[in-house]
Amino acid sequence: MVGSAILRRFADRDELQIVTRTRTELDLCNQAAVNEFFESELPDTVIFAAAKVGGIHANATYPADFAYDNTMMAANAIHAAFQTGVSRFLFLGSTCIYPRMAPQPIQEDALLTSPLEETNEGYALAKIMGLKLCKYYRQQHGALFHSAMPTNLYGPGDNYHPDNSHVIPGLIRRFDAAAQENTDSVTVWGSGKPRREFLHVDDLAAAVEHLLKLDNPPNWVNVGTGVDLTIADLAKKIAEATGFKGQIIQDASKPDGTTVKCTDISRIRSTGWQPTINLDDGLTQTVADYRQRAQSGEVRSI
Repeated sequence: MVGSAILRRFADRDELQIVTRTRTELDLCNQAAVNEFFESELPDTVIFAAAKVGGIHANATYPADFAYDNTMMAANAIHAAFQTGVSRFLFLGSTCIYPRMAPQPIQEDALLTSPLEETNEGYALAKIMGLKLCKYYRQQHGALFHSAMPTNLYGPGDNYHPDNSHVIPGLIRRFDAAAQENTDSVTVWGSGKPRREFLHVDDLAAAVEHLLKLDNPPNWVNVGTGVDLTIADLAKKIAEATGFKGQIIQDASKPDGTTVKCTDISRIRSTGWQPTINLDDGLTQTVADYRQRAQSGEVRSI
């Protein structure tokens, strides 16, 4: 999803030679393969958008996979980039790097000030390592390696898996099916009380372009909207976007995750960037994307 949005952003830049690899073409956990790729392509700038991602259920079920895969992918790519003289490396992480009880809205300086959210700790630790590696290579070697920490992302091309996806694509799939089948109710994990912030992936792509134009970017910045809402209110918005008219049931026996998570985006705003896509418009667009992909058999299943 993120990589596709970035490609859309740069699609009409004839002066750029864009090099990509899919997951099947390059295993980023394989150090030898990563080294070979960098040595053969010798890129000037790298945008690292790769990650093994998933929601609370996936992170809780496969913590070793999330920790190992994301750590190895980041370490292999960052080191190979330095070894081959990459002039600029932008690492994309996640705001789940911040402590569970971080003061709200979360500033960048909250990193490592208290314990992480346990339900996605493995993923968060891997992203912290990527961020820190970029900072250390910049500090020790003068490499222009820096990071961006986007909040919860959504948008076209997302993983709509019913169990292993993030909250918005997972709910879109379930609510759309319920709307099509005229089901009486849809059950949503958790109490519905936690508050979350969501950023459209095309806004992230715009932030990536903006950060790459800065001569001296911060070591890392939050990328978000600075606006949050409850999961219960999000479910209502998705029900409206999909046309579901039934009852929404909150299953409080399932984990909520972090109670509140909203970012302070003052640092990136001070450099001249701000989001432009509001949540209602973004959800309408994403529902349309899901329906198109479902109809054509393109919905991801992993």
